[in-house]
Amino acid sequence: MKMANKEWIISNEFRINERIRVPEVRLVGPQGEQVGIVKVEQALQLAREHDLDLVEVAPDARPPVCKLMDYGKFKYENAQKARESRRNQANTVLKEMKLRPKIDDHDYETKKGHVVRFLRGGDKVKITIMFRGREQSRPELGTNLLRQLAEDVIEDGTVEQAPRQEGRNMHMVLAPTRKKSEARAAEAAQREQRAAARQAAADEEKRVEAELRARGASQPKKKKGPADNLDPDIDL
Repeated sequence: MKMANKEWIISNEFRINERIRVPEVRLVGPQGEQVGIVKVEQALQLAREHDLDLVEVAPDARPPVCKLMDYGKFKYENAQKARESRRNQANTVLKEMKLRPKIDDHDYETKKGHVVRFLRGGDKVKITIMFRGREQSRPELGTNLLRQLAEDVIEDGTVEQAPRQEGRNMHMVLAPTRKKSEARAAEAAQREQRAAARQAAADEEKRVEAELRARGASQPKKKKGPADNLDPDIDL
């Protein structure tokens, strides 16, 4: 039995650690099923029969809780999840958008468009309401504006940090509804679709031009007569 990441692993090559002097453990099967309380020797025998490891997952319980699992696979999957989590944290950028409490409709729509673009790109957005002068005595203006913005972008983001006052400013943080990797994949797919549409339009244009040229070549040119050389503006 050895210790790794605050868990005890009992495998075929290790004996019960002297630190744990218990005759039995509460055993959990490889699929999460409850086997019940069994003797340590029986748990080790089951681990050998299934070619698995016996991992102590709750040492403070009485009796301790152990689970049958492939400890190597368990460590690998945890390492993969940790790397993915770090990658998502590193790729997530906190953007900031500043608004005034009495912003006009046109500026609001413009700012909202930027917020939606940031969220769809997989980034968090910190919304800051800047109060000046007497506006500080009416914090409800900022709260209502932030709530309206959160409702307007609800399809692309959710409120991670509720509105809160900090000095002259009020802040709210919106988190994207999809991960950075998903946003990049969707953006790449859209780029491919636009490129395919442009290529299809260009191919169609070339086809039409080729068809027109083919029609022009198949029709004989009309010979010019004496009337074709006359000036149309001269009265006869």
